[in-house]
Amino acid sequence: MGRGGARGCLWGLRAGGALLGGAGAGAGAGAGAAAMERAVVRCVPSEPKLSLAFALADGSRRHMQRDQGEPLGRALGRIATNALKGRAKTAARRGRGAAEPAGPPEPAAAAPPVRLYYREEPVGDDVPNADAWQDGAVLHIGDVRYRVERNPPAVTELRLPRYAMAGFPVCPKLGLEFGQPEHSLFRWFREARPGAAGAGAGADAGAGTAGAGAGAGAGAGTAGAGAPPAPAPEDAPEADAGAGPAWMEVPGARGLVFTPANADVGLRLKLRCTPGDGRRLGQARELESAGPVEAGPGACTFDQRHLYTRRVSADGLVRAVTYNVLADVYAHTEHSRAVLYPYCAPYALGLDYRLSLLHKELSGYRADVLCLQEVDRAVFHDSLAPALDAFGLHGLFRLKQQQHEGLATFFRRDKFRLLARHDVAYGQALAADPLHAGLLQQLQRCPQARDRVLQRSSALQVSVLESTKDSSKKICVANTHLYWHPRGGHIRLIQMAIALTHLKHVTQDLYPGIPVLFCGDFNSTPSTGMYTFVSTGSISEDHEDWASNGEEERCNMSLTHPFRLKSACGEPAYTNYVGGFHGCLDYIFIDLTALEVEQVIPMPSHEEVTTHQALPSVSHPSDHIALICDLKWK
Repeated sequence: MGRGGARGCLWGLRAGGALLGGAGAGAGAGAGAAAMERAVVRCVPSEPKLSLAFALADGSRRHMQRDQGEPLGRALGRIATNALKGRAKTAARRGRGAAEPAGPPEPAAAAPPVRLYYREEPVGDDVPNADAWQDGAVLHIGDVRYRVERNPPAVTELRLPRYAMAGFPVCPKLGLEFGQPEHSLFRWFREARPGAAGAGAGADAGAGTAGAGAGAGAGAGTAGAGAPPAPAPEDAPEADAGAGPAWMEVPGARGLVFTPANADVGLRLKLRCTPGDGRRLGQARELESAGPVEAGPGACTFDQRHLYTRRVSADGLVRAVTYNVLADVYAHTEHSRAVLYPYCAPYALGLDYRLSLLHKELSGYRADVLCLQEVDRAVFHDSLAPALDAFGLHGLFRLKQQQHEGLATFFRRDKFRLLARHDVAYGQALAADPLHAGLLQQLQRCPQARDRVLQRSSALQVSVLESTKDSSKKICVANTHLYWHPRGGHIRLIQMAIALTHLKHVTQDLYPGIPVLFCGDFNSTPSTGMYTFVSTGSISEDHEDWASNGEEERCNMSLTHPFRLKSACGEPAYTNYVGGFHGCLDYIFIDLTALEVEQVIPMPSHEEVTTHQALPSVSHPSDHIALICDLKWK
């Protein structure tokens, strides 16, 4: 193992220029504003105050908070007072150390005239601040003019993961206000090697463009008055003022996501983000890594599987993936480290390290439909959604009730479009949806089992997709994570009855005739009642799973469903492999009326899974193994 996660690298954040001013800062202001300073106004209707930031002629900066309903005249008066104070402080600094003046003292300076103009007309002093400070207005403070930028795109958060490893996509955590990633500009730099100035700038360009598609639309979204200044040549070294390192821009690396190459090992990275909204650009921010890119962990469990998924599946095929990715809320606890996964190196249980592996694993499968379970809410929004977006996937998230994790379904944008979502929580659906009134009535004689179902947080995520190439091809993608307890077989049967009844409503009443693709962690081996129920269409009232938690919770009943469902990947020996258990718990059930299996991507070998005893490990990010198959329409 290359100890890619043993040390890690820490990342620092610094401004890519001063808050006010700086090259390209006013790129969206238009040619006529080239000689103007900037006055940045942030005004959000839901907040009582607006903020105004600008730099005075003496170089001092002002950041003012004013009531949105306050008359403009009062705000301008305050600006005049600040400008006068600034002049006085400057004069005082100049006076210190100077000889006593020979003549009489100069009269006290008067406050400079301050006015606000919009479309070359003065704005009345009685106009409320919220209405007065419009984008494109011009503020006059004496002889200095400022172009008002109201709510310009801004970077509110920029953070890189702790680990940057060669061959593993790096996805920064990005927070934007008044901007969107697809309209923002991203440029990645690598540190120039000592003694190799100007050399190697174009090396490994292909390896550094994994997420280039994410930034491809950024330039298109900044055409017109907001076009950025022409960038410096990509092979020109860039050095900060002072004694900082020289940086070489990575050719073609213009996306949010970047994959370091082997040649980058030992070098630090830098990211420059210029936020945009499709009309203008805001102030750039930069990240520099405090440590260098490291070697990866060596061979991973998914490397051989990627050989089968080098290309996106052909038109007419659907590559489906299901994967329980192990939520951080369950992995990064003392109980997990000491009891559940004592064999796993502590750093390999850390979220940043596991996400580095996940980004590479998931992007390499090139899925058309990807169903994930145990996805932390923050992980989805800050990491998985933006990272997979760079590889052409759009993500949907369903949070479980009273939990910090849930279900995520991704689909390839150039193959599918979303028609509708029909997510449900099993407990809520049983209690309130008339579709399940009959089941609820049967459960009245089993109050303990009924109450356990009602109290569970388990959910069903349902996404109706339509092919972008053929509108007649629609599919109902279901994603779930059933109750986990080993003695909860009867609860899982009831949850599955709710799920299949709901899917019947979606596929027969709402979208008649569309097939089902049902993925998830069902927490059920092939010998259980749940698997029998799904794959055969019925379960008898005397099945042993109705008494899985003892006689006191026994709830014998017969259940049926109308679908013809089959496990597309068969019955692997295991999809979950931990120290105390291994078994097949995950499935991709397909509707045999419309879909058939083209190929199943082989599972990792037993040697690969057990190289580090069990899962998760330094070479595998979860305690589950992804199932992958290519499906075709009948």
